[in-house]
Amino acid sequence: MPDTLSTDQLAALRAWPSPAIANAIETFDVRSRAFGFMTPDILCRFPDMEPIVGYAATCKIRASIPPADDPETQAAPDWWAHIESIPEPRIIVIQDLDQPPIGSFWGEVNGNIHKALGGIGLVTDGGVRDLDEVEEIGFQFFSREILVSHAYVHLVEIGQPVTVGGLTVSPGDLLHGDKHGVVQIPHDIAPQVADAAQAVEDRERVIINYAKSADFSRDGLLQIMRPTPSTEEETP
Repeated sequence: MPDTLSTDQLAALRAWPSPAIANAIETFDVRSRAFGFMTPDILCRFPDMEPIVGYAATCKIRASIPPADDPETQAAPDWWAHIESIPEPRIIVIQDLDQPPIGSFWGEVNGNIHKALGGIGLVTDGGVRDLDEVEEIGFQFFSREILVSHAYVHLVEIGQPVTVGGLTVSPGDLLHGDKHGVVQIPHDIAPQVADAAQAVEDRERVIINYAKSADFSRDGLLQIMRPTPSTEEETP
């Protein structure tokens, strides 16, 4: 796994909303702008919480059949060991093999367990429950559904790539999430992303301030938006 970020570098990323992180990543031209983030069906359940940034611990679950009837059932201690193999802070990423989901792995109990294991939040294409209790402990939820039951939920695959919200996430991937959604930050540029977000903000602030000014005109806006020989400005 690539080198992890320092406490200060992680804090610098948390200071930005996820759209600013997505904008910053675009400036490095390391991937298509159409990839690297989750689809909007993966909803932030606690939008008033600050952004979370952490490394992915991954697994898959199933709830439609009892674990004793499923030859792929995995043991919880193996899952906990995988989580502890990932650097902190940890974001739990779970792919639900039942679509539509019918049983939640998540609630007050697992929220507290996974927080004790160094987790700061969950991302799943399945469901969550016990929202009030989990919000109270400060553990973030991103999910496709809210569910009432856990049904026969059990682990079936641990520590392998998963696909949630159209994004394939491998163990150790660096994720950033807030009320706007979840974005994956490439490791090779991660130390520079916060500074790049500031650079984008500085450029956009000139446009925003001009749009708010009494001197605003279409011609003036065109001059501000026009690229210079050394800078390629783009319409936000």
